[in-house]
Amino acid sequence: MLIITIKSRYFFTLILLISIIAGCTKKTPALPLLSNDSVVLAFGDSLTYGYNVTKNKSYPALLQKLTGLKVINAGISGEVSEEGLARFPKVLNDYNPKLVILCHGGNDLLRKMDIEEMESNIRAMIQLSLDRKIPLILLGVPKPGIFLSSADVYKEIASSMNTIFMEDLVSNVLSDKLLKSDSIHPNENGYNVMAEEIYSLLLDSGAIK
Repeated sequence: MLIITIKSRYFFTLILLISIIAGCTKKTPALPLLSNDSVVLAFGDSLTYGYNVTKNKSYPALLQKLTGLKVINAGISGEVSEEGLARFPKVLNDYNPKLVILCHGGNDLLRKMDIEEMESNIRAMIQLSLDRKIPLILLGVPKPGIFLSSADVYKEIASSMNTIFMEDLVSNVLSDKLLKSDSIHPNENGYNVMAEEIYSLLLDSGAIK
């Protein structure tokens, strides 16, 4: 009887540990499978445009090579979120994407513009995409500083709007001197890391096979 009790306790302890581990493991949210003719829209500022590298070395161009899908580079260097929101509807109309990758707000942060206004603009862009039933991936952008991490507002936006969120990608790239061309932009290797990480997320989420 003692042996059975010990085994039973061991069994239930093991089940509990497995449940805890499973609960702590982050699972990539599912995305609809993209057909071969799907268009992916990369929308943002200089981080999307590919500042300091040739256009074919930007992360959207590299992501296009990895996925075999058409990836539109709709990045404009120096653009703030208010300007991005103003042009976003036309870009959606022009390209009718099946997936949007949004990386915006960096210039608002650099210029110390109103955070609440930036948040409102980014939320509005996300809502425009969701209203058209276009899934969206949000990239967090860090505040300027020595120790980089995504500005808290991005996590708040992603959580409340149930948006797939790559919190640390840009921060991690810009924290590595081997991956950046200046203090706020990746180099060719950094953009390649961005493309590869987004490609991995698309695979894990089921968006591509």
